[in-house]
Amino acid sequence: MAPTFRELLAAVKLEIREVSVEELRQFLDARTPVKLVDVREADEYAGGRLPGALHIPRGFLELRIEERARRDEALVVYCAGGTRSALAVKTLRDMGYVNVASLAGGFNRWSDAALPVEKPVVLSAQQKERYRRHLMLPEVGEEGQARLLGARVLLLGAGGLGSPAALYLAAAGVGTLGLVDSDVVDLSNLQRQVIHTQERLGQPKVESARAALEALNPDVKVVPIQERLTAANTLRILEGFDLVLDGGDNFPTRYLLNDACVLTGKPNIHGSIFRFEGQVTTFLPGQGPCYRCLYPAPPPPELAPSCAEAGVLGVLPGVIGLLQATEAIKLILGQGEPLVGRLLTFDALGSRFLELRSRRDPSCPTCAPGARVDLVDTERFCSTGG
Repeated sequence: MAPTFRELLAAVKLEIREVSVEELRQFLDARTPVKLVDVREADEYAGGRLPGALHIPRGFLELRIEERARRDEALVVYCAGGTRSALAVKTLRDMGYVNVASLAGGFNRWSDAALPVEKPVVLSAQQKERYRRHLMLPEVGEEGQARLLGARVLLLGAGGLGSPAALYLAAAGVGTLGLVDSDVVDLSNLQRQVIHTQERLGQPKVESARAALEALNPDVKVVPIQERLTAANTLRILEGFDLVLDGGDNFPTRYLLNDACVLTGKPNIHGSIFRFEGQVTTFLPGQGPCYRCLYPAPPPPELAPSCAEAGVLGVLPGVIGLLQATEAIKLILGQGEPLVGRLLTFDALGSRFLELRSRRDPSCPTCAPGARVDLVDTERFCSTGG
């Protein structure tokens, strides 16, 4: 006589390791490295999950687990009551996962014990279709896309660098984009500032950009800030944003933004362009150099002409702005290696990238240990016009 399902399940549970709700709580309280894997269906998962749990429905476990967890990682798998997770653990053991256990009683027992549960962000059917190519990437998936939708990015400048960066951040689903720019759209901008159009000449750049971004992706909230960055308003403007893209076109603004980001601990993704050359780097306060470490003092005005004075190849800001957007997405997702301590330069005429290493200046007046950061307006060393 063939064994019943209950008998098979009982046999499986003798082969695998189970942990109780109390044991798992102790592991998490002690910050023991363990990855939680939720194998319930999407509608169950949407109702709540254990904090930080990775969602892989049981039917997709064999297909997706190798992209999300190493074979030597400590895994605790759970379902609603402990049946599907026990069978999933047996499968994982057969696949070579050596440190894996099933949560006895599953999510129901955890919830009944009044232990912490969080509500995951669940994408709508329309969002799943819009971001389908992202969802196929293990490094993004639904959880990464939810992080993008919850992120708040501030862009200094809605011009040459801000245009491509904002368009691609909006397309990627970054939920809130702040745009800081006091200028209006001019005919000479359209050669490179691709977010603007002929019909919007004379409009404030932040409003022109908002129209383009909202038309591209209604998921995105655009916060237009039609102001020039000053010592008096910088901290107010930065408040509530997670990271900053520096597309400024003059040295005083770059120094001011750098100092404010160091003061507030916000990542600052810097980009700049000149004629046929551009550069990009990422400043993470406390983890690498800041802008003043690279450039302790601005050059004299005659050596720092603006784009309006020296010109710029129209496609160049597209390259640099997209690199800035890429850095922002990497930081939001927690994936890849950001350009911290690395200055990436691009020569458009030679089609060459060059990476230069940069170090933190131990005597930097802004980011050195014990440095006192005072936000001050300085004389403008070059005119605007990026």
